[in-house]
Amino acid sequence: MVHCAYESVELVKACPARIEAVVSYGPKLLLGCSDGSLRIYSPSSIFDESPSAAGASDSEIRRETYAAERTMSGFWKRAPLAMEVCRSRDLLLSLSEWVALHRLPNLETVVAVGKTKGANVYSWDDRRGFLCVGRQKRVGIYRLDGGREFVEVKEFSVPDVVKSMSWCGENICLGIKREYMIMNSTTGVLSEVFPSGRIAPPLVVPLPSGNLLLGKDNIGVFVDQNGKLLQDGRICWSEAPASVVIDKPYALARLPRHIEIRSLRAPYPLVQTVALRDVHLLLHSSNCVIAARGNSVHGFLPVSLGAQIVQLTASGDFEEALALCKLLPPEDSTLRAAKEGSIHIRYGHQLFENGSYEESMEQFLAAQVDLTYVLSLYPSILLPKAVNLAEPEMDLPDGSQLLRVSSDASDEQLQEPDDKSMLEVKKMNHNALMALVKYLQKKRYGIIERAAAEVTEEVVSDAVQDSIMSSDPYKSKSTSKKRGHTHVCSIARETATILDTALLQALFLTGQSSVAVELLKGPNYCDLKISEEFLKERNQITLLLELYKCNEMHREALKLLNQLVDESKSEHTNSELTQKFRPEMIIDYLKPLCRTDPMLVLEFSTNVLESCPTETIDLYLSGNVPADLVNSYLKKHAPKLQSTYLELMLSMSVNEINMHLQNELVQIYLSEVLDWYKDLSQQQQWDEKSYSATRKKLLSALDGISGYNAESLLKRLPTDALYEERAVLLGKMNQHQLALSLYVHKLQLPELALAYCDRVYEAALHQASRSLSNIYLTLLQIYLNPQKITKEFEQRTINPVLSQNAANQKVGSAKPRGGRMSRKVAEIEGADDIRISPSSTDSGRSDGDGDEINGEGGPIMSNEALDLLSQRWDRINGAQALRLLPRETKLQNLLPFLEPLLKKSSEGYRNYSVIKNLRFAENLQVREDLHKHRRTVVKIDGDSTCSLCHKRIGSSVFAVYPNGKTLVHFVCFRDSQNIKAVRGTQLKKQF
Repeated sequence: MVHCAYESVELVKACPARIEAVVSYGPKLLLGCSDGSLRIYSPSSIFDESPSAAGASDSEIRRETYAAERTMSGFWKRAPLAMEVCRSRDLLLSLSEWVALHRLPNLETVVAVGKTKGANVYSWDDRRGFLCVGRQKRVGIYRLDGGREFVEVKEFSVPDVVKSMSWCGENICLGIKREYMIMNSTTGVLSEVFPSGRIAPPLVVPLPSGNLLLGKDNIGVFVDQNGKLLQDGRICWSEAPASVVIDKPYALARLPRHIEIRSLRAPYPLVQTVALRDVHLLLHSSNCVIAARGNSVHGFLPVSLGAQIVQLTASGDFEEALALCKLLPPEDSTLRAAKEGSIHIRYGHQLFENGSYEESMEQFLAAQVDLTYVLSLYPSILLPKAVNLAEPEMDLPDGSQLLRVSSDASDEQLQEPDDKSMLEVKKMNHNALMALVKYLQKKRYGIIERAAAEVTEEVVSDAVQDSIMSSDPYKSKSTSKKRGHTHVCSIARETATILDTALLQALFLTGQSSVAVELLKGPNYCDLKISEEFLKERNQITLLLELYKCNEMHREALKLLNQLVDESKSEHTNSELTQKFRPEMIIDYLKPLCRTDPMLVLEFSTNVLESCPTETIDLYLSGNVPADLVNSYLKKHAPKLQSTYLELMLSMSVNEINMHLQNELVQIYLSEVLDWYKDLSQQQQWDEKSYSATRKKLLSALDGISGYNAESLLKRLPTDALYEERAVLLGKMNQHQLALSLYVHKLQLPELALAYCDRVYEAALHQASRSLSNIYLTLLQIYLNPQKITKEFEQRTINPVLSQNAANQKVGSAKPRGGRMSRKVAEIEGADDIRISPSSTDSGRSDGDGDEINGEGGPIMSNEALDLLSQRWDRINGAQALRLLPRETKLQNLLPFLEPLLKKSSEGYRNYSVIKNLRFAENLQVREDLHKHRRTVVKIDGDSTCSLCHKRIGSSVFAVYPNGKTLVHFVCFRDSQNIKAVRGTQLKKQF
């Protein structure tokens, strides 16, 4: 967009000679003319000012006509080619016949560099004081030394005459023939850059950043100090420029018919064209650009930035206007911010009208406008009623009104548009809403952070108020009123509520439901009422559930889920709803609530207990819901699942379930088994050896857990059935004789009796107890005296709860028969030490302790008794077992019992004999070593001294310490012992 950036003013008119070079020094112009004269021109108003006022005047070019102040004829021998003012040193650098320096302001000659005679171009580095001169096919480098003379540093040869040059850091860029080269100022090495073009000669223009602008016909190319191309683009002039001047933020090019001004900001648009023909000189001054044309001088004075910004804003070139705002001086920061904000807003509206919604939101974001200002462009977004929307400053055209229509109401409000226009409207709505989503997401972090800070501040304030109230109870009423007020005025939270509510709607309207779910899962400030109505109207159940969840409205969410699950089970529901809402969703929702609200979990898990029993039980277990609470709840609402829950609890760990629940589980099993027994008994199909699944569980529970009450369970058992359960319970009560009698006589399963004995015996070993080690003798007694045991069982079944002390039954004390044989076995048993065989029972009984077994009382189970002795010979006391056996027992039948027993006893006897001999040999070795130590020889000679008094021992009585080397007088040894005794007594008294 073209605007007026510079104002052209003719400063000098009708100079007597053609102007070949011009510079400005303060408010004055120094003109180098073709006749070799130097003419000084000053503003006309300077002659009317007083000397003090003139000295205090500004040092810039003025917007008025200049008049000749002074003429110095013959200043140069020929017309100057170029001039430059070194402002930091107050020197005038000029190139005519050679390079010369003159002191300003009096223009006395400082130095003339004779070696530069015939030079056609130069470049001055004012910062370092280095001068580079191009003369014919050579380039010379000079350094200004002390401000009075130039010292030659280097001189290099080049391929051809240099037509343009400029310093670029430590290097020099040269335009030679039709090519650009970079020369190293230290080594003189040349590196090619690129050709300069066919139309215009090489043109090297230094930039304020240190980079270069190289001309290639009508194109200006940006390169760095090493000649590498930059990515800033290229300036395209209308024609090939003769020279270019950089005056930030613009570049001015001297063309044959006019001066072309372009912006230095990509894409380098045309800013202004000044119709000024035949300009042969263009250079930069302190505050303007000076152009020399023939005998006149024109100044391009920049228009103020404020006026340019107004022009650009009025013409709609907002980007250029914003770029100029950044150039405003720092002291105008308030003005700058106001202008930028206004431009961003107008630019945003223009982009919004043109359909560039994302770019529009970027402008509103940069303008830092209120959130409601942007939301006023979207009437389809519902906001809290208390919010006053800020109306936009600009009225949007009719085309943008289509955007304001929500997608749901568009069919009613638009007057039957065709399909193509409707498609365009939907596309516009979607794009606009997508831009709104991005805008709100960028604004959200800062707003949510401020809202969280407000919450933290209120929490701290409440804590302080609570401490004040506790310290001064009389001020409680006033402080409570003040505290109620602080919660009402929360600007940051109100803004966060507006933002999150609008963002939720925009995300849904743009089809980003998953992102909306993530928004609700995290910390948010969505307005509950508006969001709930919005989601209900559009049947967005998933989002609605998350909304309830984030607001801790778990009961409403679970009610909705239950309703949807029930509807999905009905016959009239479509398949899509059935797949979407399943009972597992209720379980998943309840999992996080197990720790915080277990009663709510139990209440709403009732409906899913029947459909998903395993998952529901897992919910109870994984959520650490109190087991007693779950058990009582299941017992009331789902008794059939009570045992399943307790079983799973038990499978995790026995320690996880308390004794009450263990007893509850066993009682449930027993009740089911009793019901099953009654049914079979009524049908006369009961068999003691039949097992149902529940009976197997009951037996496993009775045997595996110990938290139940065996006495109460035993009372519930029938007297004529369930003998195996009774046996297990009697075993838990240490009624081992009764339990074994059931296995042997009622169940007739000797293998179960033997397994029972093994369990009791191994348990006694693990408990380091030997009180139950004769359990096998009890079983042997049952085999050998069945009638007596049967009578005792019948008597005890009348009152089965006996004292546990009766469990240690006496083994029948039979008088020894066949004395020689029994004595022999007793001797064998005595030889086998109890440390070898932990199974040996109490062998300290007398021969008369056992009960004599007579032949009365029915058949003796001799085969079972002999099998027991042969299978468990290593766990039975042989002497006591032989006392229990009847006289008629053949010795041949006892071979499987006696043979391994005798072998083991003999082996033990031999082993201990070997051990005895080894220990005796070891004792002899120790005695021999002791004898050797006692025979230690100590040699006393004339040089032997006492270790205590350090005197010679001689023929005195001496003592030797146990190490055999330390010798002391006996008197010294005795004295040292007395001293230790006295010190020990004193220390005891002190303590």
